Amino acid sequence: MKFLDLAKVYIRSGGGGAGCVSFRREKFIEYGGPDGGDGGRGGDVWAEAVEGLNTLIDFRYQQHFFAKSGQHGMGSQMTGKSGDDIVLRVPVGTEILEEDEETVVADLTEPGQRVLLAKGGNGGFGNLHFKSSTNRAPRNANPGLAGVERTLWLRLKLIADAGLVGLPNAGKSTFLAAVSNARPKIADYPFTTLHPNLGVVGIDGHEFVMADIPGLIEGASEGRGIGDRFLGHIERSATLLHLVDGTSEDVAGDARTVLTELEAYSPVLMAKPRVTALNKIDALDDETIAERKAQLEAEIGTPVMLMSAVAKQGVTDVLRALWSRIQPTRHQDSNDDVDAPWRP
Repeated sequence: MKFLDLAKVYIRSGGGGAGCVSFRREKFIEYGGPDGGDGGRGGDVWAEAVEGLNTLIDFRYQQHFFAKSGQHGMGSQMTGKSGDDIVLRVPVGTEILEEDEETVVADLTEPGQRVLLAKGGNGGFGNLHFKSSTNRAPRNANPGLAGVERTLWLRLKLIADAGLVGLPNAGKSTFLAAVSNARPKIADYPFTTLHPNLGVVGIDGHEFVMADIPGLIEGASEGRGIGDRFLGHIERSATLLHLVDGTSEDVAGDARTVLTELEAYSPVLMAKPRVTALNKIDALDDETIAERKAQLEAEIGTPVMLMSAVAKQGVTDVLRALWSRIQPTRHQDSNDDVDAPWRP
């Protein structure tokens, strides 16, 4: 399935049906009177977050969603039928934005969460509604209210506990494949990863979701390379894993490039807890590893972990470091509260 994380949709709720002007005329009935029914309500347009979807590809082939209008009222006090609602089924983690692509209408982060995007118009009153002691034969009825038209953007932000960042070919996809059942494309050229990948990682009896996004290069915030459009997929992450290619001649410069692009995109993203790891140490000798580790620590000012995703050296320690930052954000459940007394 093709990955799509941004889609534009046009929606319109149903208009209300018009009220009816009608009078009761039956044989052998001495007194008639108004009996025009009200118009039916127009259908609403809803958005609902559902499980099992991880892309907005369905909205590439259908962009227009128009709810049915209500039927007009009829004689014999019959109210018109209400129009059917329309529900847009979107993946969990979808943001709904106004046409300006800035104003957030809703953020659907939980399965089953629903939001009303366009309310259907009310049906008009029939002439029966206007009958009174002074107006015994009203000959007026109301038209139904028109539906609401809106142009909206759907933007998907994947929900992951940890996000992978780094330059192209830093080993992010290799790491994700080594620690999960995800099978991202892996090759020895830049920008192998063209869209985000998710994998479920297990460590010490716990599980968390990790997201791998395309690599960043200098100037990504200005649109160079693939740009920073995929950074939104790690905005919800509790922590970031910054992988630095240990075989690079300038590990400090590589780290600085990535951190500069993160800060240019969002200070909130830059402020997230972060684990930095020097990758591909299986291709280096001990002296080079120590030298480049020292250079990297001097640049970022925090401890640097050593690992090799291919040889699976230090991978467990890195996962434990990630989990230690993710665990405080999780709701306490029965697996974590091992000291609690058993209850049926």
